[in-house]
Amino acid sequence: MNPLSLWPAEARARIHGVLTDIDDTLTTEGAITPEALDALHRLRAAGLPVFAITGRPAGWSEAFALAWPVDAIVAENGAVALWRGAAGELRRDYLQDAATRAANFQTLQTVAQRVLAELPNTRLATDSPGRETDIAIDHSEFAHLSEADIARVVQLMKQEGLNATVSSIHINGWIGEHDKLAGARWIVRSHLGRALDDELDRWVYVGDSTNDARMFHHFPHSVGVANIARFWDALAYKPRYVTSGERGVGFAQVADAVLSARAAA
Repeated sequence: MNPLSLWPAEARARIHGVLTDIDDTLTTEGAITPEALDALHRLRAAGLPVFAITGRPAGWSEAFALAWPVDAIVAENGAVALWRGAAGELRRDYLQDAATRAANFQTLQTVAQRVLAELPNTRLATDSPGRETDIAIDHSEFAHLSEADIARVVQLMKQEGLNATVSSIHINGWIGEHDKLAGARWIVRSHLGRALDDELDRWVYVGDSTNDARMFHHFPHSVGVANIARFWDALAYKPRYVTSGERGVGFAQVADAVLSARAAA
């Protein structure tokens, strides 16, 4: 693991936007840490856009899209965008049209019931009522599954034609080609009018789990908060740097690294 201190100052000074996971990156047990919230305020004050990309549901994300100083939250692994409008109202948009979402929803519920029936020790994530475009099985939030059971859930989802990924707390399954990277591209294009892939070296991605692996691989500036050590051996692609602090403390260290370099440039 390369420590964050190895991230060159000249590279940090060029960063003009932040993409971040939420669970166990900004939060601890579902609540944002004071360090992370302060870091978000400081990034906003410096004029850097921040987009949170999460596997959490749209319903769970609504309050945070209104309360946190972020430009938007992309929920359900790239499928739903939520943000605070100019008048303070909640705004949202979807990657899939209403007919597609309705058809997929029925399929997803059928798959969820198969998982629960074939693995009686599994349970739906408690935030499932707020999900519109995916399903989630709890493996570490309020329930605890073995690595073998997690692998079996992923296998069942994929057998049914779903995409499946494992976050620090849930196993998510969905229908469609979208993922966190597609969601990041979508939100940068829709909110900033820019193509993310044209400016990858000017963004940093921060995450903590295996469902962040594609983002770690795609971004030249990628950082894992220290608690990523739990998943290190399972990561198909690893972050370039790792903070010394866990969760929100680690995210704050990334913000400090960026803001200090920009101030000195």
